[in-house]
Amino acid sequence: MTTTFVHNRSQHSSHRATPDNMSRSSDFSTSNQSTSSSSGRNPVVAAALSVAGLFAACFTPPEANNSKSLVVDSEEFKSSSGSVASNASRGGSQRGRGTNNSLYNTTIQGNESGIVKYTLEEIIQVTKNFSPSFKIGQGGFGAVYKTKLLDGTIVAVKRAKKSVHEKHLGSEFQSEVQTLSRVEHLNLVKFYGYLEHGDEKIVVVEYVPNGTLREHLDCIHGNVLDLAARLDIAIDVSHALTYLHVYMDHPIIHRDIKSSNILLTENFRAKVADFGFARQAPDSDSGMTHVSTQVKGTAGYLDPEYLKTYQLTEKSDVYSFGVLLVELVTGRRPIEPKFELKERITVKWAMKRFIEGNAISVLDPRLDQTSANNLALEKILELALQCLAPHRQSRPSMKRCAEILWAIRKDYREISALNFRSYSTTSQRSTSL
Repeated sequence: MTTTFVHNRSQHSSHRATPDNMSRSSDFSTSNQSTSSSSGRNPVVAAALSVAGLFAACFTPPEANNSKSLVVDSEEFKSSSGSVASNASRGGSQRGRGTNNSLYNTTIQGNESGIVKYTLEEIIQVTKNFSPSFKIGQGGFGAVYKTKLLDGTIVAVKRAKKSVHEKHLGSEFQSEVQTLSRVEHLNLVKFYGYLEHGDEKIVVVEYVPNGTLREHLDCIHGNVLDLAARLDIAIDVSHALTYLHVYMDHPIIHRDIKSSNILLTENFRAKVADFGFARQAPDSDSGMTHVSTQVKGTAGYLDPEYLKTYQLTEKSDVYSFGVLLVELVTGRRPIEPKFELKERITVKWAMKRFIEGNAISVLDPRLDQTSANNLALEKILELALQCLAPHRQSRPSMKRCAEILWAIRKDYREISALNFRSYSTTSQRSTSL
């Protein structure tokens, strides 16, 4: 069970650094990672120990902090027409905005043009008055129903809880509507429209049929995700976050990146969902570096620096992404209460094994220990270590994470192909003999 944090604190004026511009490209260039250390001590070891200590401090008594910063070089993408940003066009598939949808009452004027605002009668009609047979899930926001609009579009209808006295539910609803109405990307769920009528708050979004990433890591659907698929998913999520942080006119911080908010298509393409905690980043032109705001997020994924200072930046999403990377390669949840104490906080346990040179011991036991998997595991954990740096200045941008992951996937595919050719040659020789 995950715990959602909502810490209140008075708002203050804040500052945010101008984000790096991101060149449009489909091929990511590689670069060497550099580390800095003021002493002869291994900086990777020192940084990992610091990360583990800070992470555990969110849930356990404070430990000694031996923090060292990791410095990550940054390279521009090679220019080409097929870019991460080009994923913003959904392969010819357009959202409900500005389309001739057969189920809608009106479009909002003076807001995002063409956003569909449904009537309660229309929602009741297509959900058969919220029939239990249409219900496919229950989350912190409320119930989710799968249904079909009058034009045949299959959608997910998210109905908020009727807790009208819970102020945060109303703010989460408004945040999700405002954010979804502005975004359009292959790796983000589509937004079709919404309803706000009395105590009824409903969001209509794209139905993604293959469940959540967490369900697949738990093998609820019966199949084990191989490492190649997990690497693809990590890249998809990095593309979505890069789009939110860099390509939006006003950058957005998701604030709740976790495996249960990553939906998968039939082809295991990842789509980031649930923008209830999303927050607009401060205007870079004003020289602001962060937003001072109440702490929101999920236990195990929260940036310790944000938790301590209440200063929110895009690097808080980077930290959560680092936790997600560890989750992908280990198969474990960020917090595992059933494990013994030293393995209960997955990031702390995995990083300790990694710096001890025993990374292979944290690989999901359902995955094969091939040379390609072992190499990819080491490199993914190295990137996760950088994302989990104690101080946000030492973490890479999501753009840089995407570059590194593309390089890892390239090497992974080359080694896998080489191993396959070697196996085929050996098999042919055995057959001849």
